[in-house]
Amino acid sequence: MLLELNNISSGYSGAVVLFDINLKINKGEFISIVGSNGAGKSTLLRTISGVIKPIAGEIKFNNVRIDNKEPSRISAEHKIAHIPEGRMLFPRMTVLQNLELGAYTIKEKSRREEILERIFGLFPRMHERRSQLAGTLSGGEQQMLAISRGLMLDPVLLMLDEPSLGVQPNIVTRIYETIKLINKQGTTVLLVEQNVQDSLKMSDRAYVIQTGKIIIEGKGKELLGSDLVLKAYLGI
Repeated sequence: MLLELNNISSGYSGAVVLFDINLKINKGEFISIVGSNGAGKSTLLRTISGVIKPIAGEIKFNNVRIDNKEPSRISAEHKIAHIPEGRMLFPRMTVLQNLELGAYTIKEKSRREEILERIFGLFPRMHERRSQLAGTLSGGEQQMLAISRGLMLDPVLLMLDEPSLGVQPNIVTRIYETIKLINKQGTTVLLVEQNVQDSLKMSDRAYVIQTGKIIIEGKGKELLGSDLVLKAYLGI
């Protein structure tokens, strides 16, 4: 078991947002967390990455508890990359400088260069724009950069929060295809999305979250046929 959440409750300033969450991810899986806006999806990722400390429960990564660790340690020691909603880039720095910041834990220059070449292969646009300021990129290009910077960590687990947000549909398709390829190359993926239909199609398994509680889980494509999902999230 790569990641395991046991009875996790979490929130902000005493207000509970997540209630008794149980979630398991095996190495190499592609898992989606789907639900409406405000359901608690982003809070879940922030809790895993240590930005928010859980109120109750425990989180294990490779059978080691991480819920008591700082975000920097979770990222550096356990190779968990969290691509947040909003991207959080450094707009006055170049694409290449943003990428280099993502590799702060990689000491060997040859390894950094190897990872960088892999990223340029996945996202050729990043190679084309490497000298351009991040703040001047389009929305889709900024999302590509945010994912690429996370990949510079050489993560075991890649967590993505709403990568389709503010991105043109044709670019979203390209980003989704690349995320799927990243998964096929061996990186475990945890995707949070409001785009329920596409994310369920891509996923090995998925969890549906509603008002802070997981209400159903199963194989992604099977959930597409669930009456609950069809009515609540696809409007059918």
